[in-house]
Amino acid sequence: MPLTPLTALSPLDGRYAGKLAPLRPIMSELGYMQRRVQVELTWFIALSDAGFAEFKPLSIEARSTLVALMRDFGAADGQAIKEIEKTTNHDVKAVEYWIKAQFDGHPELQAASEFVHFACTSEDINNTSHALQLQSGRDTVLLPALDAVIARLRALAHQHAEQPMLSRTHGQTASPTTVGKEIANVVARLQAARAQIAAVPLRAKMNGAVGNYNAHLAAWGDFDWEAFSRRVIETPALPDGGDASQPFGLGLAFQPYSIQIEPHDYMAELFDAVARANTILIDLARDVWGYISLGYFKQKTKAGEIGSSTMPHKVNPIDFENAEGNLGLANAVLRHLSEKLPISRWQRDLTDSTVLRNMGVALGYAVLAYQSLLTGLNKLELNEAALADDLDAAWEVMAEPIQTVMRRFGVPGAYEKLKDATRGQAVTREALHALIRSLEIPPAEKDRLLALTPSGYIGKAADLARRV
Repeated sequence: MPLTPLTALSPLDGRYAGKLAPLRPIMSELGYMQRRVQVELTWFIALSDAGFAEFKPLSIEARSTLVALMRDFGAADGQAIKEIEKTTNHDVKAVEYWIKAQFDGHPELQAASEFVHFACTSEDINNTSHALQLQSGRDTVLLPALDAVIARLRALAHQHAEQPMLSRTHGQTASPTTVGKEIANVVARLQAARAQIAAVPLRAKMNGAVGNYNAHLAAWGDFDWEAFSRRVIETPALPDGGDASQPFGLGLAFQPYSIQIEPHDYMAELFDAVARANTILIDLARDVWGYISLGYFKQKTKAGEIGSSTMPHKVNPIDFENAEGNLGLANAVLRHLSEKLPISRWQRDLTDSTVLRNMGVALGYAVLAYQSLLTGLNKLELNEAALADDLDAAWEVMAEPIQTVMRRFGVPGAYEKLKDATRGQAVTREALHALIRSLEIPPAEKDRLLALTPSGYIGKAADLARRV
């Protein structure tokens, strides 16, 4: 059966394939291969600049050829590597052989071909490639998608900063707030979570089979291989259109201590950070779902769209439901990655390699969810009448300001009196006003309380909403 969006096993490459197109060149196996080639050739070029008599600096023509191999790597190249892998049964060695094959017709490169993959273990190539994938996936796809959600929420917070809304704590009526302030709460949380995602250093090591530069020092015992490795890893990568004659590296953070594998603690930190942001968004999706159910929000309809196969009236909050489901899937994979990756039997086992191939799955479900949320947020329309009706039917929430003012003026048993008058009871404006008039407090304070309504009892909610 040919692989198509209809036959794909995962909905990420089936139903939702089009929505994840920006992520596919980065997190796919092809994207992984491309970065393996990038790492191998960056290391190779750096070796030529190290001052070894046996490997003279490459000419600008040779360097340009190698940079072109990195930049122009495509599907046909990836397939050629897979063909080699059928024989090697080793994916990194297949990359090495493919690179050497590209040196045909370039005598200068052919003469230095044994310096491809020099002193490297497979993990030196793999861990750096994974870090490059995560760097690109995070910075060019994940964070921009999350930023779009934050920006839309911020706009809604400002737009509805002054719109009063009845709060609910434990599902029961509570002190009023504003729609904008509740959205601002989410914006503030997401900003903090986003900063944590962006701040995680993407670490890499190139230190040989068990992290001690054993092979490197066997070849050149008086060379500072640790400093060299650090330079290759930390020197910024060559930008598009950059001068190939200038030194360049990988633009990652150096990991000085490892076994054979980079310990993956930074990955756990990154995936946990993404999962925390996702948890905030699950909270948002559920709350908005509830507010739609209460009628606080209506949803823009689209011609031809159907909400129910039998109930024609329905406009279901499917975008928020879709987001919640996909955020849950993302977090399930992210949590497994963060819990499993820092664990390795002795110096190396392959369990990390197995699960690392699912990084794109985790980020894919997250990005898909962000898109669904953004779609849903863009459909929302405030139902001001429903908000006002809810507030007007909840005069019991005015017990809080009344008893607080009573406390200010030393009225004994203030809390208890309001509890007796309101707890578990239907409370009317008239009953509360009668209570206020009976209080032994200054007349001006009585007038102030009499003028207060649920819709006006919002504290500094509007200011807080505008400030985010």
